Amino acid sequence: MNHFHYIDGELHAEDVAIARIAEAVGTPFYCYSTATLERHYAVFAGALGAAGLDATVCFACKANPNIAVIHTLARLGAGADVVSEGELRQALAAGVPPERIVFSGVGKTRAELDFAVATGILQINVESEPELRMLSEVAAARGVRMPVSIRVNPDVDAGTHAKITTGKKENKFGIEWNRIREVYNLAGSLPGLDVVGIACHIGSQLTEIEPFRQAFLRVRDLVDMLRADGVDIRRLDLGGGLGVPYDDETPPSPTAYAEIMRDTLGDLGCRVIVEPGRLLVGNAGILVSRVIHVKEGSTRTFLIVDAAMNDLMRPALYDAHHAIIPVAEPGPGTVLAAVDVVGPVCETGDTFARQRPLPPMAAGDLLAFGTAGAYGAAMSSTYNTRPLIPEVLVRGAEFKVVRARPSFEQMRALESLPDWF
Repeated sequence: MNHFHYIDGELHAEDVAIARIAEAVGTPFYCYSTATLERHYAVFAGALGAAGLDATVCFACKANPNIAVIHTLARLGAGADVVSEGELRQALAAGVPPERIVFSGVGKTRAELDFAVATGILQINVESEPELRMLSEVAAARGVRMPVSIRVNPDVDAGTHAKITTGKKENKFGIEWNRIREVYNLAGSLPGLDVVGIACHIGSQLTEIEPFRQAFLRVRDLVDMLRADGVDIRRLDLGGGLGVPYDDETPPSPTAYAEIMRDTLGDLGCRVIVEPGRLLVGNAGILVSRVIHVKEGSTRTFLIVDAAMNDLMRPALYDAHHAIIPVAEPGPGTVLAAVDVVGPVCETGDTFARQRPLPPMAAGDLLAFGTAGAYGAAMSSTYNTRPLIPEVLVRGAEFKVVRARPSFEQMRALESLPDWF
């Protein structure tokens, strides 16, 4: 569910007309709904509670690292899952307590590990033996024992896009499940580490429950084995990955997800950490763009808009589908026509949709791209020297710019000519 809807023929975010925001901030821009963020968190956390799980929800900041978004979720009780020092600093700035922050990621630097240890976060999910040794040195040098979970690669096919699956043995993430015993033995021998659990994350945008069941059962087997070896496993970090409907997908509900977690792992007496990202923020955001030209080609019509692949990378990167709707509601009986919706960047890949049925559009009309709250602004760039676009947060009848569009002068201020010129 989201809170973007037509009122009197105009698309609104909650009680704010999208056209009003466009007039105030210009296009393109991202718009997020507070009510949707709050509802999604309540449904997800409620499902875990109803299943009787001792669960901590840590929002995967990589999906949307805007501090206003993170703060909105933190006020509801969410922690943060971060994968860089930058995300860790964003989470702290957004008010997430360090004891509710988990640091994941396959390539943490020594400086990042040192900052995380000094900050006193909940735990670090370690993904390799070299990282384990490096973290031991960093923690021992600070005279602390850092809580760690070791990320297992369970060799489970998540059935999702090849670029966002993370739990197969050929993926770069985690340590292969059949080597876990020796790696935990190593961890137990190193100073500065408090081995508290197992971490597992098999991918993003999962639309079936079975891969979760397979991964959770493998984690269960590993818990039994490690406890038999004397390892005190008391936390299970189960990652995220539950999908959202972009088109005609029907992902499992949070209730089904929580129940499969309870049925496979609920009797182990472990604290559970889950890291939803897309599920909380995907449908909470839209990208709003304005039509520049309607170009008639010899074989098709092109709708050229002022948003581009640098603003929303997912269609170019994953061939991803996003709903596209006009901000002005079409009248009853409006005839749709197939068009290609494209941006101004000098790449054929700068295409949002091919032969998408849309109502007649003209230069100056506004369009909204749905389910753009996750991995939209987070993945944006300044390709073609295009400024990053504003992000706007709506609450009821109010809206606020929570990331401003930089001017060209501000962009250029980050560059300099060398002295020899």
